[in-house]
Amino acid sequence: MTTTKPATHPVVILKLPRRVPALITYAQNIVHAMTGNPAFTSPNPPLSEATAATQDLLTAETAALSRVKGAVAIRNEKRLALETLLKQEAHYVQSTADANVENGVSIIESAAMSVKKTAARKPKAFGALAGPVSGSAKLATKSAGPRSSYEWQYSTDGGKTWLEAPGTLQAKTVITAASSSGCRSGPSRRLREPSRPRRDRSRPGRPARRSRSRGGNRPTRPNRARRCPTC
Repeated sequence: MTTTKPATHPVVILKLPRRVPALITYAQNIVHAMTGNPAFTSPNPPLSEATAATQDLLTAETAALSRVKGAVAIRNEKRLALETLLKQEAHYVQSTADANVENGVSIIESAAMSVKKTAARKPKAFGALAGPVSGSAKLATKSAGPRSSYEWQYSTDGGKTWLEAPGTLQAKTVITAASSSGCRSGPSRRLREPSRPRRDRSRPGRPARRSRSRGGNRPTRPNRARRCPTC
């Protein structure tokens, strides 16, 4: 499950409702929250303009509901004008929060606006444990699903150069560094999964094509990928 947390640098977002009555209420709440707020000494644009634009939209919405000819187009224009003012007001709130980053979240929320949240990504599921023999290591990573293969690498010089290890068809393997290459066990050895697992591009669930030999009706078995002997 992906969790969310407030961004280190608070960012204002406007959740503008799609329905006109809800947008009018939303704008009224912002004006009410910013009026007399000590954090906003000089709102730009002035709150009086937002109040007037809200009233204009309310009047235009009433005319549109009465089916007056041309009222819908006027209502849409008034809505766009109000949304533009609210976005400009959000820029002012953002600049105020930027001037006081420590209290930025509370400043934004005091204007009846929302703070943008960023997704906290989980760390990559990759682990390494000591192997069954000296100089070896057990590696495991998150499975990429069926019909996948995995590539592995290890380093004996602190990550300056990387050596290829045998690939596997499972999300785990055992790597044993060759003693002739001068590698040694200890903190200097590093392990990694270099790339994303490869997946078979054939259609899932499609049966393998069976061919018949010339000498009879016995079908031949399809070739299978060999597994690493250390897996």
